[in-house]
Amino acid sequence: MIRQLLLSEPDLRAADAQPAPSGAFVLLAEEFPSIAVGPPASASDANVLRLDAQAWRAPGFDPFDWDEHVFGTANACPEGQCLTLNLTGAPREVLASTALEILTRYQGLVSRRNAASEGPLFDAILARHRALHDMSKPLVVADYRHALDVWQWVLRLAPRADVALQTAALFHDVERLLSEPDARVEHHARDYQAFKDAHAARGADVACELLADVGMDKGTCERVRWLISRHERPESDVCLTLLNDADALSFFSLNASGFVRYFPLEHTRRKVAYTLGRLRPNQRWRLARIRLAPQVRRLLEEALGAVTLPTTLQESA
Repeated sequence: MIRQLLLSEPDLRAADAQPAPSGAFVLLAEEFPSIAVGPPASASDANVLRLDAQAWRAPGFDPFDWDEHVFGTANACPEGQCLTLNLTGAPREVLASTALEILTRYQGLVSRRNAASEGPLFDAILARHRALHDMSKPLVVADYRHALDVWQWVLRLAPRADVALQTAALFHDVERLLSEPDARVEHHARDYQAFKDAHAARGADVACELLADVGMDKGTCERVRWLISRHERPESDVCLTLLNDADALSFFSLNASGFVRYFPLEHTRRKVAYTLGRLRPNQRWRLARIRLAPQVRRLLEEALGAVTLPTTLQESA
C-alpha cells in the first residue's frame, strides 16, 4: 500500500523543505488525507519508488506504460511494509499537481477505509473478493484493479459511504469473472445497453450469494444486490448515482488506456460516449485531474462535442 509521497524539487533549499499549505498541496491533502507528503529527508520506508514527473507530463505519454512498474513494485513489497513514491524532476507546485494525477491512477494501492468499512466484516469481504480473482489472467487482474479503484472513487466522492455502497463498488463487475476472464465479448453485442443490463443483473445475484457466505445480513445483501443490478443505469437514488460516477471516473482514470489498446477504435469511441453519459455533468471537472492517453483524450473531446473541456485538461497534456 502507498502511505507516503516524497517530492524532490530541483535545487531544493533546506529552508523550503516543507511544502507550502496552498494550491496543489491543499488538493492533495483533501483528496488523499492518508498520504504523508514531505521532502526526501522525511522517508520512513525502505520501499521507495522513484518516478519522473517530466516523463509523466511529456506530450504523448500514456500512463498505461507505468502500470506494471508501479503495481509490480507495490506487489513486491514484503508483507506488512508499504510503498513510498518519490516524485522528481519539476518545481514544487508542478510536482504536487502531478502527484495528484499519479495517486489518482494508483489509488487502489492507497486503500482508504472509513468507519463503515473498518472491522472484521469488511476484512472478510475484501478477502473473499480477492480470492475470486485468478491473478495469472491479465483481464482478471485488470478487473481486480478496477474494482478496488471504483471502491476508492466512492470514498473520495462520499467519505461517509455506507457498507452497502462500498461493497457494491467492489463487486459491481463480479459477473465478468464468469463470462469474460479470458477474452472480452462486449464489442460483439448487438444491443450494448441490454448486454450491460444483463451483466449487472447476473452480477448482483452472484455477489449476494458470496456476501451471505461471509456473514453480511440479509437487508444489506439485498441493498447491494439492488445497487449492482442497476449500476449501468443512473437513477435518482443517491448511492446509485455515486456508484455510476465512481465507475465512470475509474474508466477514464484507470481503464481507458488499456481499453483503447484492446478493443477496436469504434467500440472504444462508443464506450467513451457511453461512460461519459453515466458521469454527472457536475463531476466532469474531475476529468481535468486525470492523465489520459492521447487517443482517449481525443475521443473524450469528440464525445463532449460543444461542451467546453476544463482548461486544466489541456494543460496536463
